[in-house]
Amino acid sequence: MTQYLILLPGDESRWQSATEAERAAMYDRHRRFMALLAERGHTLIGGAELTHSSQARVVRGDLDAVTVSEGPFAETVEQLTGFYGVESDDLDDLLQVCGLLAGEHGLEVRAAVESQQAEPVHLDDEPAKSWREGAPA
Repeated sequence: MTQYLILLPGDESRWQSATEAERAAMYDRHRRFMALLAERGHTLIGGAELTHSSQARVVRGDLDAVTVSEGPFAETVEQLTGFYGVESDDLDDLLQVCGLLAGEHGLEVRAAVESQQAEPVHLDDEPAKSWREGAPA
């Protein structure tokens, strides 16, 4: 199965000013989205609503020599507000299900690059493998 990341942009100021009923309706839409994924044979492997972009940190530099700034890099109305990770063998149907959340802002669906490794790498492996191991040169 191919892994996809579904990126959810949104207008944070609209969400902050939304009523409880508007927020409840949006959460209901997300619950329906997750149920449809399962009903149609897609596997939800993760996801989360993200905190406000003003709490983001932008990191530049190199190991132990970084510059950190607060807030988003892009000065736009829309910011990344959440994401889902999904495994699927049917991209066309997955895109149809994503229509439930797309709305006026749209969303982005991107496939993960398939790893050349036979075994998944876990952060607690000893010794830790580099993410570059197995990547095409």
